[in-house]
Amino acid sequence: MATNSIVHNKIVVKGLVQGVGYRANAKHVADLLGVQGSVRNLSDGSVTIVAEATAEVMETFLEWCRKGPRPAEVREMEVVPGEVQHLKDFLILH
Repeated sequence: MATNSIVHNKIVVKGLVQGVGYRANAKHVADLLGVQGSVRNLSDGSVTIVAEATAEVMETFLEWCRKGPRPAEVREMEVVPGEVQHLKDFLILH
């Protein structure tokens, strides 16, 4: 696969990821990298991210997601590839 092709992932991040600025920081990093998609808190305490970017950029974004912002404690992360939807912007959903 060429590194400039767009990939789509649904990312579920579990651990101490709510109330620590995870969503705001994810948006900041996504905006810096040029990732499109959205981030939202789930009722079970996890965070879900839908992201689209080139494969190379996605790897960098996933590396950040595994750590999150400083107060976060990521214990588990699931990445599920999906069909590209040509998303625009990166939104924080509530």
